[in-house]
Order: sequence, then C-alpha cells, then structure tokens
Amino acid sequence: MIIRIIVAAILLITSFVLQGTVFEGISFAGTVPNLVLILTVSVGLMRGQKSGMFIGFFGGIIMDAFVGPTIGFYALILMYIGYANGYFNKIFFPEDIKLPLGMVIISDLFYGCISYMLLFLLRGRLDFSYYLLHIIIPECVYTILLTVPFYPLIFIINRFLEQQEQRRAKKFV
Repeated sequence: MIIRIIVAAILLITSFVLQGTVFEGISFAGTVPNLVLILTVSVGLMRGQKSGMFIGFFGGIIMDAFVGPTIGFYALILMYIGYANGYFNKIFFPEDIKLPLGMVIISDLFYGCISYMLLFLLRGRLDFSYYLLHIIIPECVYTILLTVPFYPLIFIINRFLEQQEQRRAKKFV
C-alpha cells in the first residue's frame, strides 16, 4: 500500500512537471495536454472509484497550488472525473485502449466545459464557440494523442504494482 502511494505521488508530480515544462514548450494551437487528467482517468478505470477520486483530488491540488485560480477548483473537478471513471472499472478490459480513449475524450470535454463555465461564463465572457474551438478541442486532441503512449505506461506500472501486492499477500497466507 505504501509503495502504491509513493508511486502515485511520483506519477502525479512527473505528469504535472511534464505538462508544465516539456509539453508547454511544444504546445499545439496554444494548448498543452492534460497529463494529470490522463492519469486520473487511467487510475479510475484500472483501480476503481476511490483510487480515481484520490488521484484526481491530489492531482488537482497540485494544479491548484501552481496554476489554479483558487485552491480546490481543479481538485474538485478532477476528483469528480476520477470518481466517475471508476464506475467503468467493471467493464474495463486492460488491453483494450478504446474505453480509456473514449473516457479521456469525455472527461477532457467535461473538464473544459466546467472550466469555461466557472472561470469565464460567470465573469461575463459569453463567447463559448471561441473557447470551444481555440481551447477545448485543441487540448482534447493533444490529450488524446498523448493518451496513446501514456496509458500503456500507466497500465504497465499498475500491473507491476498488482503483482507485487499479490506476492506480498501470498507470503502472509
């Protein structure tokens, strides 16, 4: 359990740092991929609602601390995304990438729309079509392109951790 928490923390920090440094330098249409969202969706699908919720919350706290408008904004959004993706854990087949890709698309669109509503719409910026075409869709496309290499990596790490947990459990039986 402790090893899983340490690995999750390393993955969250690495995702955030890559998102803010490397991919900031190679932005696509002025947007960067949301690697923390990819991690949240993947963990929610692989491990269930609680794990997805915790990864989303702590990933959001990291984002709030460095780039968020207020503490808790991104944490709340990503926590709900992780929890909702955990519902699909029962129909999740690890080797099939279609469900994770679909859930990343839906989650990123939800993330973008909620961010628009709470950050821009309430301040009187009513041009949703501009925000959709210049922010939400390019970020979604870039995030989907990076889900293809990042999801298998997260899957391999999760499978390794599960094997380690099973070995430790056999020692105590």
